[in-house]
Amino acid sequence: MTTKKLCITAMGIALFVVLSLCLQVPVFENYYLCLGYVSMMVFCFYFGPLSGMLVGSLGVVLYCLLIHGTRGMPGWAIGNLVIGCAVGLTCKWGLHIKNAWRRHAVFAGAIIVSTAVGILGIQSVVEVMLYAQPMLLRISNNIYAFVADAAVMVLSLPICEAIKAVMYRPFPKRSWDRRRISSLVLV
Repeated sequence: MTTKKLCITAMGIALFVVLSLCLQVPVFENYYLCLGYVSMMVFCFYFGPLSGMLVGSLGVVLYCLLIHGTRGMPGWAIGNLVIGCAVGLTCKWGLHIKNAWRRHAVFAGAIIVSTAVGILGIQSVVEVMLYAQPMLLRISNNIYAFVADAAVMVLSLPICEAIKAVMYRPFPKRSWDRRRISSLVLV
């Protein structure tokens, strides 16, 4: 990682924490939308899997430490590693898809599948091991998080598209090139 990319990723982690803390939108019983996933999605989209993984997992670690300690943090952070890796790799590969609707369908599918694996699978398994709760209870509690987090990431795709011209100026030599940026325009 270059110093510039490392600093930008650190800003993404801070943005994840700030969005998660400041904008809490209640959705389900006691669950709020985690708008930090907007930051994670932007970093997966533009900087790839490593930055997406770092923003998601370290953002969760800092957020949990600031709010309520380590309860729930290990599973959520490990789950975000999987989500960041899968979505980042899909975004890196999917930018070559010419049809915008097909590209967004691929991205949305990757978001939903990876969030299901990360939140319903990995986070639930880690919490079962740590807190000795039944697996069905953990999965049923994590369904709220899965739905809300996947929805925030899918709804972040238009944000990623909207800022592409802004992102190209400071990062002209990033992993994307002019052909792929120009192909991101919705048909």
